[in-house]
Amino acid sequence: MEKQIFFVPNISCGHCVMSVKNGLKGIDGVKTIDGDPAAKTVTVQWDAPASAAAIKAKLSELGYPAAQ
Repeated sequence: MEKQIFFVPNISCGHCVMSVKNGLKGIDGVKTIDGDPAAKTVTVQWDAPASAAAIKAKLSELGYPAAQ
């Protein structure tokens, strides 16, 4: 299982975190999603076929792009 913390500057509240969670849970292989609006981070654990690139792409699609 892989795990990564993504810095997402557009997250500002719990509703943002829920939007991100709802969007990312649709990616096959994503196991857990935790968001911290104060730190502006999303922590994701996943197995294949999910990937960091797929998660970043979905975050952008949702309007919450991860910082590079």
